[in-house]
Amino acid sequence: MYFSGIMKKILITFLVFLSFFSVVNAQKNSPINIMSYNIRLNVASDGVNAWPNRKDNVKALVKFYDTDILCVQEALPEQFDAILENTEFDVVGAGRDDGKRKGEFAAIYFNKNRFTKKDGGIFWLSTTPNVPSKGWDAALNRVCSWVRLYDKNNKKEFLVFNTHYDHVGVQARIESAKLIKQKIQEIAPKLPVVFTGDLNVTPETEAIATIKSFLMDSKEVSLEKPYGPNGTFNAFNFNSALKDRIDYVFVNEGFKVQKYGVLSDSKDQRYYSDHLPVFVKLLF
Repeated sequence: MYFSGIMKKILITFLVFLSFFSVVNAQKNSPINIMSYNIRLNVASDGVNAWPNRKDNVKALVKFYDTDILCVQEALPEQFDAILENTEFDVVGAGRDDGKRKGEFAAIYFNKNRFTKKDGGIFWLSTTPNVPSKGWDAALNRVCSWVRLYDKNNKKEFLVFNTHYDHVGVQARIESAKLIKQKIQEIAPKLPVVFTGDLNVTPETEAIATIKSFLMDSKEVSLEKPYGPNGTFNAFNFNSALKDRIDYVFVNEGFKVQKYGVLSDSKDQRYYSDHLPVFVKLLF
């Protein structure tokens, strides 16, 4: 009986240790949920699809998928504020027209309870990236936001870049990709990197080939089979064939892509934006 009691105590101690080890190990390999989402700017001409009618659905979607990092495109100042309101997010980003509050944001929201911001900023997609400017044959100013984060769960640092290429300028998209490559290699030569955005080009183009020369398309390297439709642009057409993939998440070798999906969530046969969000689950 005495021997049995000792063995019982040893077994309980072992199980407690094993449970503790499992929890610690799980924290060290804690996945990061990242979403890239063109939320469509707020314009009254969208009628029933205007931002005030979509805002709550967009926020509910982001919350439901336990999004740790949200990268948005086309957010006007009031949308930029609305996404942040009543959340655990902090954010990096600025208006593309003046580097402050004017124009659209390509913002990066991150869970401030999990991540600590170490550095961050913006640059313009042009030959003068340090000042508000329009590049090459682009129709509009375009900006890229970036942030360097420390992940408290995994005890690691990494960087996130988020952008929105021009919708008109073919040369601008090609040159923007070259600039993005240069900037990522300057800012993050050794750390894990995520690059997201509405790039306004399909996968076979030169602009995408430039990015794939140093980063990996998360859809192509996902450990699990990609989920959802191929296309990411729906034009607010619920019957869209969803063929055009123009929104992306890229990573370098610092990350493994556990899951990749294009989320076609809807309500009352309406999408929450004219783009679908791209969702990935990453592991260091």
